[in-house]
Amino acid sequence: MKKATILRKRFIPYETVDISSDEMLYRDDELIITRWKAIRPRTDIGRGVSFAFLKDGYKISRFYDPQGNFVYWYCDVIDVEYDAARDTYTLIDLLVDVKILPNGEVRVLDIDEVADALDENIITKEQASDSMRKLHKLLDLVYRGEFPPKECRDQKYWKV
Repeated sequence: MKKATILRKRFIPYETVDISSDEMLYRDDELIITRWKAIRPRTDIGRGVSFAFLKDGYKISRFYDPQGNFVYWYCDVIDVEYDAARDTYTLIDLLVDVKILPNGEVRVLDIDEVADALDENIITKEQASDSMRKLHKLLDLVYRGEFPPKECRDQKYWKV
């Protein structure tokens, strides 16, 4: 599989990080699956597997502690830019996130960051609207009992 460049762009804090060193497990026009280790050492999270749904606009990750035990699902609402000439994906974090604990508890996170980013002209109204629509679509999956999506259920990708 050809190695693409993958960048993670965040607005708060503003940064772009090259995460191309993550192990690419699968890639097509709609989905990228990667296995990764935490960029910065943490006591709660050591590694994970991420499923970036390029057309749907969210990245669903299985987070594991440093010992390799599953901790929770973490879902980032994203926008994706793809530069075919450079084979580069930029995953743009649209701020709002969803954490799903093993007991099924759902926590929607960082909606306040969307409001702050709008107030400070860090994101556009269109980006904020896009973020909310994608959040709705993601939560709809959860509330219909279809989470994780079938693409995330293949346990061969869960090995960290």
